[in-house]
Amino acid sequence: MSETRDHGGGLDTAIAIYGGTRADWVDLSTGINPVPYPIGDVAPDAWTALPDRAAHDRLIAAARSFWAVPDAASVVAAPGASALIARMPELTDFSGAYIPGPTYNEHAAAFAAALKLDGTGDPDAPTHIYVHPNNPTGQLWDATIFGPQSLTIIDESFCDVTPEASHIARAPEQGVVVLKSFGKFWGLAGLRLGFAIAAPDTLAPVDVVELGDGTSEVIPRATMDDMLGPWAVSGPALQIAARALEDTDWADATRTRLAHDAARLDALLSKAGASVVGGTSLFRLYDVGDAAAWQDRLAKGHVWSRIFPYSTSWLRLGLPAPDQWDQLEAALP
Repeated sequence: MSETRDHGGGLDTAIAIYGGTRADWVDLSTGINPVPYPIGDVAPDAWTALPDRAAHDRLIAAARSFWAVPDAASVVAAPGASALIARMPELTDFSGAYIPGPTYNEHAAAFAAALKLDGTGDPDAPTHIYVHPNNPTGQLWDATIFGPQSLTIIDESFCDVTPEASHIARAPEQGVVVLKSFGKFWGLAGLRLGFAIAAPDTLAPVDVVELGDGTSEVIPRATMDDMLGPWAVSGPALQIAARALEDTDWADATRTRLAHDAARLDALLSKAGASVVGGTSLFRLYDVGDAAAWQDRLAKGHVWSRIFPYSTSWLRLGLPAPDQWDQLEAALP
């Protein structure tokens, strides 16, 4: 991974500076559910055999049902949403992307790597990318994002806490791609699983080549499945994720718990002098004045937080696990 990309995590770096072991720390630098879906038993052959078609089909069917994917849209599973983000430039004509920020920086990095782009601020670019809800602000984008651009990518990695806001109904439209991440809401980021949902033709673009005799030839590009290759999702991930996506009772209870804990975190940080800027119920964004000083203070109490290179005052915190609240409160200024 490029050292110029800014992410949460990096707890090993914090430990090197502030001491302790991983067990001593509360890592709130990401927006991952701290109470993960219980993985349960995994069949032994999920580890030893190549993933089979039946397991893959069960996962896709569970994803379709959970997200209410329209029949006309395809669902492609991949080893993490990041793997799909890296492939998005291959769906375009490589002439630029508009990515309103500040936002999750892997989208700009993917287009920069593929297109050698320095800027992502031109609304006339043929590709638009929206993180919905946005990371880190939590902004939700309305239907006005579906404009004249040829490709609209909607990253809904954090949208499972607000499913009513999803744009999944637009997925069958030509040039619309909805991305989903399994790791955030279900708290299993290490499983590495993500989904691209779009019309089949959107995920299998073509090039039109003008011939010398005045005619043209349509040349298909590789499909998204082709680009990902066979067995893109591991056997354990297929089993665990299908089970989780089918468990709607767990999802409903989790949304309620996350909303309660997000409100609790806001109250705690407000009492310590922070102002709520935004976020979702998986992460909260605060204006703390001097973000670096707050991160340092929290780190001395072995609580790791997220600050940003484009803001000196923003601090982002994920939610503590049930047994971590006391340590966070003790570390606050």
